[in-house]
Amino acid sequence: MHRIHREKSSGRSAPAALPASLRGWLGGVAALAALVVVALGVRYAGHSEPGRVDARIGAAVDGVGPPWRYVALATDFLGEPVGAATLVLATVTGCLMLRRPRAAVLVVAGVCTTVGTATLLKHVVGRTIHGEGNLSYPSGHTAFLTALALVVALPATGRLGLGRPAGTSLVLAAALVAGAAMGWTQVALGAHYPTDVLGGWCTALAVTPATAWLVDRTADRLVERTADAGRPARR
Repeated sequence: MHRIHREKSSGRSAPAALPASLRGWLGGVAALAALVVVALGVRYAGHSEPGRVDARIGAAVDGVGPPWRYVALATDFLGEPVGAATLVLATVTGCLMLRRPRAAVLVVAGVCTTVGTATLLKHVVGRTIHGEGNLSYPSGHTAFLTALALVVALPATGRLGLGRPAGTSLVLAAALVAGAAMGWTQVALGAHYPTDVLGGWCTALAVTPATAWLVDRTADRLVERTADAGRPARR
């Protein structure tokens, strides 16, 4: 009851994109993830060869054969323009059907901001793979699918009324499953080194919660301004 009253008193007209119970925890996770992204970026800036960890993991995963290669190719398609646009459109449609406008905005804003950040970092870091000149750090595919999982899990936590422990578990599990699936795919297909994948995963963890917070803050301000404009002026 206290939470409902607090949301009404603040003028919030729609469920939050970022549940209040998760803000503190996700803020810490985002900060730690950002540090990992920066540390790996500094470590591999301008490099083209795999690190020691990359070589060990890559030797075990790279070059997977059928039928797992077909699974990898199908998963990789989800991060390509057509596959990604289809996923985003379907997710936005679902949010609107459930009357979650902030969640719909978060899907677009969260995914675009995360992918945009990953693309910018690629040019800043300048790491390439296999000496082919393809910028590889961080993995944009991994960042995309992880961000998409997060923008679905965050509103779902609020809709289901989950507390901090259960909500944290749901968000973390979604990020891990999505990141692991796409990360394995990128390494198996030889498109990225494992540290590229880790960088992409952490990019999503750093950017998406911050974007969700901004969506809520912007929406709250718009609601307050609309409410103020609708009140009769005092004489």
